Amino acid sequence: MTIVSSDRKYRRSPKVPLLPQKHDDHDSAEVGFNGASFSGAVFNMSTTIVGAGIMALPAAVKQLGLIPGLIMIVLGAMLTESSIDMIMRFTRASKTASYSGLVGDAFGGPGRTLLQLCVVVNNLGMLVVYMIIIGDVLSGTWSEGVRHSGVMEEWFGQRWWTARFSLLLLTTLLVLAPLISFKRVDSLRYTSALSVALAVVFVAITAGVAIFKLMDGSVAFPRLMPKLVDQASFWKLFTTIPILVTAYICHHNIHPIENELIDPTQMKSIVQTSLTFCSSVYIATSFFSFLLFGDHTLDDVLANFDADLGIPYSSFLDDIVRVSYGVHLMLVFPIVFFSLRLNLDGLLFPFAIPIAFDDRRFYTVTAALMGFIFLGANFVPSIWDAFQFTGATAAISVGFIFPAAVALRDTHGIATKKDKLVSWVMIFLAVSSSTAAISSDIYSIVSRDKLAGS
Repeated sequence: MTIVSSDRKYRRSPKVPLLPQKHDDHDSAEVGFNGASFSGAVFNMSTTIVGAGIMALPAAVKQLGLIPGLIMIVLGAMLTESSIDMIMRFTRASKTASYSGLVGDAFGGPGRTLLQLCVVVNNLGMLVVYMIIIGDVLSGTWSEGVRHSGVMEEWFGQRWWTARFSLLLLTTLLVLAPLISFKRVDSLRYTSALSVALAVVFVAITAGVAIFKLMDGSVAFPRLMPKLVDQASFWKLFTTIPILVTAYICHHNIHPIENELIDPTQMKSIVQTSLTFCSSVYIATSFFSFLLFGDHTLDDVLANFDADLGIPYSSFLDDIVRVSYGVHLMLVFPIVFFSLRLNLDGLLFPFAIPIAFDDRRFYTVTAALMGFIFLGANFVPSIWDAFQFTGATAAISVGFIFPAAVALRDTHGIATKKDKLVSWVMIFLAVSSSTAAISSDIYSIVSRDKLAGS
C-alpha cells in the first residue's frame, strides 16, 4: 500500500518520461508516432555511450599495457550490462517509468533528488567539455605555450568568423539549437546513426594508417604489459580506473529510450547490442591507436592527429579525423542534453505535468541550459577543473552506486545473491575510482600551479 501511495504522490513527477509512454493518457499529443524501432533505439543508446571517452581510452591502455587494457574494456562492458539489467528488473518491480522514480521508490524523495542532481551535474559537465572540445577542433587551442590551429583557421585563415566565440555561436544556433528542440529522443535516431558512423570512420582511418605503417616497418608492435619502473608508475595505473569505469555510462537514458519503444521487451537486447558494438569500437580504437602511436599516445589521442603521420595524404587524413570527431560530438550533444533537461525539470518542477506538454517550460529550461553551457565553455576557463571533480563522482554514482544501492536495499525482495555480490563489487570500484580520480586531479592541478609559479 505504501508503494502505491508513493507512486501516486509522484505521478506527475519526472518518473514519467519527457514524453510519456505511448499507451499513456496523452496519446492524442503524439499523432503519427507509433513507437521507436529497435535500430533507432540501438543508435541512440550507442551514441549515449560513445562520447568523448573514446579519445581517452588509448592512453588508459598505454598505461595498463595492451592485454590488461583490452581485458578491462571488456570487463567494463560486462559490469555495465549487469548494472543496467538490475535497473530494468527493479524498475519493473517498482512499477515506475524512470531512473529517478526507481531510486525514489527505494529511498524516497531525498534519494530521488540526489540522483537527479548527479545526472544534472554529470551531463552539464559533459556538455561543457564537449563544447570546449568542439571549439578546440574548429578554432584551435593553446597547450603548454604552443598554438594548435583549428581546422577552420587552417582552411580559411584568421577571420572574425573563424574565431572561437563566433564558431561556437554559429554551431549553437545552426546545429545544436535545432537538435535540442526535439521532444522525443527517437527523433534523434538519424543523427545518432550518423554519429555512430563517424565513430566507425575514426576507427577505420586509425586502423588503416596503423596497418600501413606496420607493414612498412615504421611502427613496432605495442607493449603487452604495463611498464613499472618505480612506485609512481605503479600508482599511475589506478588513474585509468575512472576512465574505464565511466566509458559506458548511459544509465540516465535507459528509461527515456525504453518508454518510447514499440516493444519495451526488446530493451535487454538493445542494451546488449549497443554494449557489444561500443566495446568493439573501444577495443579497435585502443588497439590501433596504441599500435600507431605507441608510448607517444597522448591523454587525448585526438591531439596525436595534429601532426604528420608519416604517410601520404597525412594532412588530409588528420583533417578528416578532427572534423568527423567534432561533428560526432555535435551529434552526441542532443542525446546527453535530453536527459539533462528531463532531470533538471524534475528537480525544479517535481509535481508539474510532463515538460513536453508545457511549451513555455520546455523552451525556457532548454534556453537556460544552453545559455549556461555556452557561457561556461567560452568564459570560464577554470570550469574544466571544477567538472573534473564533480564529473567523476557524479558519473560513477549514476552508473554504479545508485544501481547497487537499489539492489542492496531490495525493497521488493527480488535481489539474488549474484545481484548483491555484483553490487558490492560495483560500490568498491566506484569508491576506489572516485578516490583515484580526485587524488589524480588534485595532484595535476597542484603540479601545474607550481610549474606556472616557478
